Amino acid sequence: MKKDNKKEEKIINAEGRTLGRVSTEIASSLIGKTSVSYERHLYLGFPVKVINASKIKITTKKLEEIYHTRYSGYRGGLRILKGTETKEKKGMSELVKLAVYHMLPGNKLRREMMKNLVVEE
Repeated sequence: MKKDNKKEEKIINAEGRTLGRVSTEIASSLIGKTSVSYERHLYLGFPVKVINASKIKITTKKLEEIYHTRYSGYRGGLRILKGTETKEKKGMSELVKLAVYHMLPGNKLRREMMKNLVVEE
């Protein structure tokens, strides 16, 4: 007999909300702090689906201030991308994913938590 360990997906509507408020709600759900059986060394969170990510309330000034870095591993390989560039190339869903990624704990469970995040424009 197999147990069905499929958890119910949490749906978050991002329309009209700020990027930080949405990201903190997503991160706490992915970590599992909203559940009673929270243990920090196990992944007990819920799969999260974000809808209307393109309708997040964010100003152009804030998009100019936001930046993300990528490092290729080579000398001089640090790339700094502004929020406006990320929005134009990959959309608001990538900004949400990056914000949530940096809010999650930097341990082995981070990758597993990010696999349970689905962001829709």
